[in-house]
Amino acid sequence: MPDTVFNTTPERRRKGKCMSRRSGQNGYIEKSGNWYVIRFWMDVPGQEKREHVREKICPISGPGSLTESARRRKGKEIVAGSGADSVEHFERAFAADNRTTFRQQAEWWLTYMKDRKRKPLASSTYSTWRSCLDKWLNPFLGELPLPTVDNDPVKKLVQEMVDAGLGPKTIIEYTKVVKAIVASAKDAKTRKQLYPIVWDEEYLDLPLLDKKKQKRPRFDSKTITDLVAGATKTYVKMIYVVAASAGMRIGEVLGLEIDKHFADDFRTISVRQQVRKCCVQHTLKTSNAEREVDLHSSVAELLKEYVGSRTSGLLFCSRNGKPLSESNIRSRHLHPALIKLAWRDLKSGAEKAGHHAFRRFRLTWLRENRVPADLERFWIGHANETIGDDYSGLKENISFRKKIAEEIGVGFEIPSSVVPNVPKAAVGVSIEVAVNC
Repeated sequence: MPDTVFNTTPERRRKGKCMSRRSGQNGYIEKSGNWYVIRFWMDVPGQEKREHVREKICPISGPGSLTESARRRKGKEIVAGSGADSVEHFERAFAADNRTTFRQQAEWWLTYMKDRKRKPLASSTYSTWRSCLDKWLNPFLGELPLPTVDNDPVKKLVQEMVDAGLGPKTIIEYTKVVKAIVASAKDAKTRKQLYPIVWDEEYLDLPLLDKKKQKRPRFDSKTITDLVAGATKTYVKMIYVVAASAGMRIGEVLGLEIDKHFADDFRTISVRQQVRKCCVQHTLKTSNAEREVDLHSSVAELLKEYVGSRTSGLLFCSRNGKPLSESNIRSRHLHPALIKLAWRDLKSGAEKAGHHAFRRFRLTWLRENRVPADLERFWIGHANETIGDDYSGLKENISFRKKIAEEIGVGFEIPSSVVPNVPKAAVGVSIEVAVNC
């Protein structure tokens, strides 16, 4: 007859890892060849069973040999130094069993950095880190258990980036993202890092950052004068003038609205928003970027002429009122113009410069004219550096700011008019372009 009686004894389940059931270990000292060695158990991340490892203590005889008591003492030091009995090492090994991958932690970290209320991530930084994860970090580290992402795999990643021709600054910043993701795994109660890792910069073989070789192109007065004079589009000419005379970022220039960000006399610009990827964003790069920038009277007159009868909308926009594309302005107007200038002057390397070269020119001009340091940082949108910057009231003294802006000038030749001089038959077309662009 078939057996219909079921076994009532439940199957004994294997207990998982638990640090509280371990009383520590002193190791076992034995002879191996010409050495005394100590054997002890070590948890391995991602592996259920512990491994029996050994380390050399001293030679059996001759120079460096130790007495029995000294061998036991040194053996305990080796076991303690390995971290085999430490809670930190156990937690790393146990977490690896849970298979939390680097990719999963990276997605959580990036979302948290973007959505947190305290210092949320800027959209530009988010895009940069998103690209970093998709192109480099996840393909090389994404499937690894998070506790195993330490110096060894990151060293291989660094070598891959070096071989691909990435610059030292980029490699260093991408490595910082890896460290931040690993450090973001914390205990829910104590908020301590679950996997504290001592990063060895020497072992990672990170390239050294030579600031002298970093590319920070800066226009000079002649280059900006030539760019403004040679611009065939009225709105491009005006963008160059505003960027070079105000020192604003290109996104901030493209985000200016006529009825919101200009004083009645156009002598002061209020920076409150920016354009990124043809979308207006009501947040700036940093909190210090929210500021007022005072202009020279000649620039204010050009702005009045350029605005004309318009009373609202973006200062620089497409025919349907949409924000302009920064990359289009750079690739279709700035770079071709710089290539022509470089063709005339072979010593110039300006063809590789971007819009930030206008901003660097303005900062240089402010320092050449010895503008007060706190006012310089206010106009440029940088953070205060000293207590004196916090105490100073120059930022609130509008009349003084306008006086300084008028005295130092702009540092380049600006056109007398932004409306092109064309025959009467085409005047209407030209004015329409100047107004609607």
